[in-house]
Amino acid sequence: MALPDIEVDAEGRIMVPFAGLIDVSGSTPQQVAAKIVARLRGKAHQPQALVSLRGAASAVTVVGQVRSSIRMPLTSRGERVLDAIAAAGGPSEPVEKVSLQITRDGRSVQMPLDQVIASPGDNIFLRPADVLTVSYQPRSFTVLGATGRNDEIKFEARGITLAQALGRIGGLRDDRANPGGIFVFRLEDAATMVTVLPGADLAGVTDGDGKVPVIYRADLRDPATFFAAQHFAIRDRDIVYVTNAPVADLQKFVNIIGAAIYPVVTVQAAGL
Repeated sequence: MALPDIEVDAEGRIMVPFAGLIDVSGSTPQQVAAKIVARLRGKAHQPQALVSLRGAASAVTVVGQVRSSIRMPLTSRGERVLDAIAAAGGPSEPVEKVSLQITRDGRSVQMPLDQVIASPGDNIFLRPADVLTVSYQPRSFTVLGATGRNDEIKFEARGITLAQALGRIGGLRDDRANPGGIFVFRLEDAATMVTVLPGADLAGVTDGDGKVPVIYRADLRDPATFFAAQHFAIRDRDIVYVTNAPVADLQKFVNIIGAAIYPVVTVQAAGL
């Protein structure tokens, strides 16, 4: 006998005869079947339930930087994020530079692909009508000042710390850098800064996108800063600037003066 389909309501529940309302949000078909059986115990002799997904809504959409954009049907096994990416042929860009965005019920969550691969807990089950967007988003920061390299440095989607960033630019110049003057220039969300600096008036410095310019300073003369630098995350479009040591500025001044007086000294010496 064909049984009628049961639709999931807007609150993630189904109505099962004799079992009542059952919350199925976030559950696999096997888990839903177990819930139904548990509700029917004592009401039916050896209750059994078989749950499967049907209908056009029982699919997820995979788009973006994949070999082939697809609409993947969901089965009773319960497909996860990596299952959908594999069904789409995998990412078309290097894994470490790809991020994933899952859109569900009008909300979106983003995470790096290599994080999902490394952490099974992030490889979540997909739900009907989910949209999985695979994005290649090259991130970079700019480094200026007394460092081994002044350049725009690209980094992977997982992100890097300030300590890693300083390593990638070749460290500080021993002959020029001031280890107490390392600055990170960043645009922060105004809402975030209100919680960090309660009572601060940010109205005059907030731009049209709700961003506030913030400067972070690191003093590598303090050993504790080395540990903090291993946790301070560099973000896309950050600017890292390393100031010159005072002795380096003095040396520049001496060099300028020396260049100006050297011909005079030479002429005077020649006339002796």
